[in-house]
Amino acid sequence: MHKPLQKQGKNKSVLRRVLYAVAPYWFFVLVSLLCAALSVAAQLYVPILSGQAIDAMLSAGHVNFAMVGRIAVIIAAATAATVLAQWLMSVCNNRVAYFVCRDLRNAAICKIQKMPLSELDLHPAGDFVSRIVADADVFTDGLLLGFTQLFTGVLTITGTLCFMLSVNIPITLIVVLLTPLSLFAASFIAKRSYKHFKQQTEQRGEQTALINELLEGQRVVQAFGHEAQSLQDFDKTNERLEKTSLKAVFFSSLTNPVTRFINGLVYAGVGVSGALYAVSGGISIGELSVFLSYANQYAKPFNEISGVVTELQNALACAARIFQLLDAPSQTPEPADAAVLQADGHVQLKDVSFRYQPARPLIENLNLDVKPGQRIAIVGPTGCGKTTLINLLMRFYDVDAGSIEVSGRDIRSVTRASLRKSYGMVLQDTWLCSGTIRENIAYGKPDASEEEILAAAKAAHAHSFIIRLPNGYDTRISEDGAGISQGQKQLLCIARVMLCLPPMLILDEATSSIDTRTEIQIQSAFSHMMQGRTSFIVAHRLSTIREADRILVMRDGHIVEQGNHESLMASDGFYARLYNSQFEGLEL
Repeated sequence: MHKPLQKQGKNKSVLRRVLYAVAPYWFFVLVSLLCAALSVAAQLYVPILSGQAIDAMLSAGHVNFAMVGRIAVIIAAATAATVLAQWLMSVCNNRVAYFVCRDLRNAAICKIQKMPLSELDLHPAGDFVSRIVADADVFTDGLLLGFTQLFTGVLTITGTLCFMLSVNIPITLIVVLLTPLSLFAASFIAKRSYKHFKQQTEQRGEQTALINELLEGQRVVQAFGHEAQSLQDFDKTNERLEKTSLKAVFFSSLTNPVTRFINGLVYAGVGVSGALYAVSGGISIGELSVFLSYANQYAKPFNEISGVVTELQNALACAARIFQLLDAPSQTPEPADAAVLQADGHVQLKDVSFRYQPARPLIENLNLDVKPGQRIAIVGPTGCGKTTLINLLMRFYDVDAGSIEVSGRDIRSVTRASLRKSYGMVLQDTWLCSGTIRENIAYGKPDASEEEILAAAKAAHAHSFIIRLPNGYDTRISEDGAGISQGQKQLLCIARVMLCLPPMLILDEATSSIDTRTEIQIQSAFSHMMQGRTSFIVAHRLSTIREADRILVMRDGHIVEQGNHESLMASDGFYARLYNSQFEGLEL
């Protein structure tokens, strides 16, 4: 008994939020309502005029052509008013629906920008894409249909009942008594269709995520001969979506024929009872035609509303997924008095502890004091916490205990923007945006001059391959960098940092995709770039960090050794074994 009540409460909450999203556009909604009222009034007035015209032509051997002519003119004017009102109503409804869709998408994108990486890591990227694109489209279609047909339908039913009551109360009561059957049928079907539409949107998101994953990893899929298994995985997902969609469509398709059958009963009841009244002289033939016309108009909105209710169930299911994204936890808000960091390169870690999962400790009681301008290399086996330490320095994750200070300030007391602007970051995984080579290099400094961009590209040894591209610096590339090699993409990422030259640098396997000859040139450029700047260098090739001022050797989230290359080699400890294993093939 409790579960349906919980679902009903959830639906009401989603509907309340949808209405709140519509509220800023109340003027267009008001105009739409007025146009709907005008359109319905004009349509309902036409049957009365038609009945009067019929009565004006029923007298034997006499037709009141003057009255019929006047009625015809009025009918034409009412029809023109109906067309104009419906056109204006459609314009207003479109504006409201697509403005609301725009607002939800903007809010969703803004939310993603504010979500912590820990939350983003829990969901595949394709699921977010499905919510922002597909679910928003379905929601918009349902909202548009609701505005267009729900307003008109409710007003038509109300207006029709009022007009029928003014003509004949007993026949109207027959219509009213049969009405609950149609409402009950629509409600019964809608409750069952919502569950399937909700499952449909979730499985569509799952399918989108799988497609996105396969497209991004197509080279790996083909390299490992995983095509057949990938097709099987897709077929299973597609089959689940097919079954759920068929159930949703089946229940929603029941609505129209069921309500049409009930409406047919209403029409038959009006016809039989009206004919009996007409025979006994209770109403005229013209009034009977008015009643039959009203009975038809009264029944039609129920068909439309039942279809709208089904679509609204689908729309609400999609809206719920969008609101679920908007309700996801945001990153820890910055304090109201957060300062703008003026970094000098002094970094301190004091008793820092962090774990991704509560039951699995990673970094515990880590202490580190890095003086301005020092080059700090971080080495260790996979999973020891090297990249995690970088994430903590950039505040992509917040520490569980302890503190990280830059220039004497706890990084939680300064703005994230100023903290991250103080770092220049080159990662092993390159990322480029869709646009020109020039725009990608100037990503962190959009107002950079042409001379600055060229100087950064030359310093990163990217200039030579850029000028060989079809349009040089104006060559457009896609987000995956198709058309240029992995090493060239990394050179562009290095040039991006070369252009900004912040006071602190993070190089996480920054030369992993570059050939040895270019790596030597890049190392020379890095040496120049790191002069006077605090640098954190994560490297697996230990030959690249021999010149570091201090080498931190991490293991299981702890710094087990630290010192320069010579002192660590002399101590013949873990670092020495790690270093020698790369040249002698020794096992750790």
